[in-house]
Amino acid sequence: MKREPAANATGAPKGPRPARGIDADAVTKAVLASLEDDKAEDILAIDIRGKSSFADMLVIASGRSSRHVAALAEHIMRKLKDEGVKDVQAEGLPQADWVLVDAGDVVIHLFRPEVRAFYNIEKIWAGPSAAN
Repeated sequence: MKREPAANATGAPKGPRPARGIDADAVTKAVLASLEDDKAEDILAIDIRGKSSFADMLVIASGRSSRHVAALAEHIMRKLKDEGVKDVQAEGLPQADWVLVDAGDVVIHLFRPEVRAFYNIEKIWAGPSAAN
């Protein structure tokens, strides 16, 4: 019988949580490499460990068009599947103005530039210095 790790005061297991197959740092590295290869713009990785219970890392990037945003998301999903990350989900692919890719402990937000400027989610998570 497999024992689960002891929970902390918030009820979450102690220690690092695997991102549906591999750890959050490895997933982030794979995502960043995919985004660089596909010429994403304004790539930003934000460590939100201790700030949120839904993820450890946020990755935010822009594509030049809806088609570019959709391609970025599809390539990330394929790369993560190849890396062994299980149950990667995406929302927003039909319009591809803002696509959210959920890879467990790493959440990726892909935007068209004007949609990213409107929502400015990096300011929420990283504070004023990331919004410049």
